Amino acid sequence: MNNQVLTPIYSESSNCRDCYRCVRSCPAKAIQIRNSHAEILEERCTYCGTCVRECPNDVKKIRSDVDRVRMELLTGRRSIVSLAPSYVSEFRENPDNFVRALYKLGFNDVSETAIGAALVTEALDLYKDEHGEVPFISTACPSVVEMVRKYFPDNVKDLAPVPSPLQTHSAYLRRLYGDDIFIVFIGPCIAKKLEADRHPGFPDIALTFREVREWLQDENIILEEMDSSAAVNFIPSKAGRAAAYPIENGQIETSRHWMNHFFEADALSVSGAPRLISSLRGEYVNVSEFLEALNCDGGCINGPGVANTDSALIRKRAVGIHVAQRMQEEHLFEGDSAFAREVMEQGYGIIQAEPPETAVPPGRRFTEAEIAASLRKLGKQSKEDELNCGGCGYRSCREMARALLDGLAEVEMCVTKMRLDAESKVDILMSTIPHGVVIVDRDLNIVELNRQFLEIFDDYPEDFFDASVMKSLKGMPLGNFVPFAEEFRKQLDQKEMTQYRFKHRGKVMRLTFFFVQNRMLLGALFEDITTPMIRREAIIKKAEDVITKSLSIVQQIASLLGENAADNEIVLKSIIDEFSVPDDTSEDYGPVEDKID
Repeated sequence: MNNQVLTPIYSESSNCRDCYRCVRSCPAKAIQIRNSHAEILEERCTYCGTCVRECPNDVKKIRSDVDRVRMELLTGRRSIVSLAPSYVSEFRENPDNFVRALYKLGFNDVSETAIGAALVTEALDLYKDEHGEVPFISTACPSVVEMVRKYFPDNVKDLAPVPSPLQTHSAYLRRLYGDDIFIVFIGPCIAKKLEADRHPGFPDIALTFREVREWLQDENIILEEMDSSAAVNFIPSKAGRAAAYPIENGQIETSRHWMNHFFEADALSVSGAPRLISSLRGEYVNVSEFLEALNCDGGCINGPGVANTDSALIRKRAVGIHVAQRMQEEHLFEGDSAFAREVMEQGYGIIQAEPPETAVPPGRRFTEAEIAASLRKLGKQSKEDELNCGGCGYRSCREMARALLDGLAEVEMCVTKMRLDAESKVDILMSTIPHGVVIVDRDLNIVELNRQFLEIFDDYPEDFFDASVMKSLKGMPLGNFVPFAEEFRKQLDQKEMTQYRFKHRGKVMRLTFFFVQNRMLLGALFEDITTPMIRREAIIKKAEDVITKSLSIVQQIASLLGENAADNEIVLKSIIDEFSVPDDTSEDYGPVEDKID
């Protein structure tokens, strides 16, 4: 599979079916169900990675770019890692050894993405100095930028006019070390791959922590066994306070205007897609002049590319301790006012790109008549039918109906419709079958039954069998109707089903047991073998046996005459036995084992 033609997130549909968990969890509803398989729609996706995290069958995949990096390292071109500051939470037991391991993998240098974050903050501080306010949504998170572009086009103008910290860091590294360098981002974010795809060189390739862990494993590099005496070097220097960027409110705390002003309302932070969406739908511009927006709940430390299973609280604590320790060190990055001014004045020009543009809003508007027709397809004939259970993955039946019109969903996704359809088919089958049928659970409580079953054991008035009464009988003990209910209990532990005959109220019945739902339910079929129809069918079957047998021996009639006559005698006697059943004058009796034909 060619990684270069794949989007950062893709589906392997072979093991994907009837789950809809990705639909439920996707904040953008960027999933299309086709033939019961979930496919990611690039034009709708914000690359937040929620579906990757939530998929129970590991069907949603992050594109691996490790082989591309390996190939580039063989060229000899100077390679520089732009390392996300959340590495201290992902590798909190051995953060320094992780940096050492990157050099062992073959990278020439390691730099901290937080340096780019510091430059972004410095540029925005300059903007506030000169304009008195910073009325923007942060662009630090590429998933947020995609969310605004695709779902809140009116707010594209409110995005900060500066590239992301990673893009800014890549531009700064090229300014310091020339264009003939190869930059690889390593961090917790899938959407950073989108930045690399759209703006090659800023960076060239993006890897997730998960990918790098697998790479280290392939190379048999064990962090605990690294030489801890080796120096841990960062170029051009270590980052300072901006290392707090991966946690919520981290960007705000790096600003000299908002630092330590947590309870002031000039700048506010929001993280997590649901809260982000509600903020963008609301009048956030009247709440704060600057909105620090992060798609991952709690910040980048909880990104979809992490492999560390520590709690979010532990990861946040690791970042806090790291930043506090860093601020006690010397020779930290102190900013670059000249480059920060370029960032402020040129914006995306520093990465030779245009600012984000409004994407074509996904989907189209539908009329009430169209939505009503779609709801009817889902079995929603009235408002009361709209249960809004969320089983399909959508928040409401109307949202599901719109998705159906948009070609994103299938009728089979509606759990309630499928259940009602199944119940309807079962009801039709149970009511039309000429035999009595009952299905019980392992506690011998009735799950399904039909009118014919009830009529075997008692007389009921004609108006007794309406839908409500039949439904009310479900769940009742089988013993309320069948005098030999305990015989059912014996069947539950048998490996093979046994067929019985019994006589009840003058009728001889054949009782055949069967299992349902992997032996969780036990069914029983009651056939009245005293009826003329059953006897006629038995006569026809026996007569056919005679004819077939006779034709097979026509060439050997002389030698086999005796055998044929004996066979015919047996068959005819069985017919006589069949006819003798209605003349049975014995008392009613319980189940007697019968040979299954």
